[in-house]
Amino acid sequence: MIKKFFRLKLVALSILLGGGFYADANNKKNELPEIGVVASSAISLDKEMLIGDALMRQLRSQAPVINDPLLDEYIQDLGNRLVAQADDVKFPFTFFLLNSPDINAFAFFGGHVGVHSGLIFNAKNESELASVLAHEVSHVTQRHIARSIEERQKSAPLQIASMLGGILLAMANPEAGMAAISAGSAASQQASINYTRQNEKEADRIGIRILAQAGFDPNGASGFFSTLTEKSRLKSAPMAFLMTHPMPESRVADARSRAATYNVGTIPESLSFHLAKSRILARYYAKPDYNIEYFSAALAKDSYVFKQAAEYGLALSYLANKQYSQAQSLIANLLESDPDNLFYLDVFTDIAIETKQFESAINRLSSQTAHNPRNQVLVLNLANVLIKDKQYAKAVSLLKDFLLLKPNNMLAYDLLSDAYLGGQQPLEMHQVKAEVFALVAAYPRAIDELQSAYNYAGEKQLEKQRIRARIEQFRDAQEKLRTL
Repeated sequence: MIKKFFRLKLVALSILLGGGFYADANNKKNELPEIGVVASSAISLDKEMLIGDALMRQLRSQAPVINDPLLDEYIQDLGNRLVAQADDVKFPFTFFLLNSPDINAFAFFGGHVGVHSGLIFNAKNESELASVLAHEVSHVTQRHIARSIEERQKSAPLQIASMLGGILLAMANPEAGMAAISAGSAASQQASINYTRQNEKEADRIGIRILAQAGFDPNGASGFFSTLTEKSRLKSAPMAFLMTHPMPESRVADARSRAATYNVGTIPESLSFHLAKSRILARYYAKPDYNIEYFSAALAKDSYVFKQAAEYGLALSYLANKQYSQAQSLIANLLESDPDNLFYLDVFTDIAIETKQFESAINRLSSQTAHNPRNQVLVLNLANVLIKDKQYAKAVSLLKDFLLLKPNNMLAYDLLSDAYLGGQQPLEMHQVKAEVFALVAAYPRAIDELQSAYNYAGEKQLEKQRIRARIEQFRDAQEKLRTL
């Protein structure tokens, strides 16, 4: 895997509206009116997308967003399967991960859905995870944030920025967020809680319908809550998910009753889900020596759902511990049985880089990329190997084409900056660094990078005009951020 990812300091800046899930029944008596399709007068769809983009940029700089192509690809694909079954989808959805052991998820403006890595690690199966995402998708399609703002404005006119100020904390840091919310008056606080519960009930109902229609087990909702109950017994303080998602006993019972209305066959376990769980443990949680012991014990005791996932986790752990031959042996066997598996190809690439077997990795990845040129795991891994092998021009060409399709991919920009640096192209390098800073809403630093690029432009008048125009765009974006 590409080891460069941004694990930046977690601060309280985000949004809460997060996920659970549940069901809609197949018969009319369980159907309730969906009021989210009526556009809220508090905020337009265009403004919602604008705010969502601004918040996502701030999140990238202030929260531990995981830029891991494999996990990103997995969570986005899973989310897209659910969005395909949702009604009233107004914009593309973006699913992303935070490096946090909390069992939590959240949704905010513009189709953004964040998932704490602890949620994946603690979910027992993919249907449990999908049930939470389906709930979050429902929050977005029903425009619950906009409706909540509108409801509060009935009692006291507030600007959107000040309205969000009281609840933004709760996304990445539920305890801080709840403390901020509780600072208000008792009446206002109770109204907020009641309205949140109404939103949760609606998202439960719609979410479980989405879950079932997407081919997952609708019992994943109640199963997930059972997992929460087990975990919460061992903690003195409320869990993050429970703090941001009011969950009375009736909610669990309602999830079971709604799921029972669906005729569900046997849902097979997902290898990708269990590979993702192994990756989270091996890459983001424990130390390599512990992980080697953990996965070795699982294999020795046959304590796994998929043997491949345990072997994959062990290979990652060996790699992190610089035991390259052991890692290579495991991955070679896994690739022999499943040569197109992205999880395995990613580790294969990392081993090749560490052992300087660049040609082997380039040949294998080039073959895969030719058949799947838009896949970020393949493209970014190949670009990384090309840079390590000092084939900078090829890496630049590959990354520029990829960024046309994925213009907000920070890791691609980071690699492109490395490629330009290696190829001694300071003009282009500073321009790319400016785009990286813009993606984290650091517009003053982005402008500084463009001014540095301008100094390298020499007699390239057209390039100077482009740089000046981009500086003005960043200044406009910075001003819009201030006025939201």
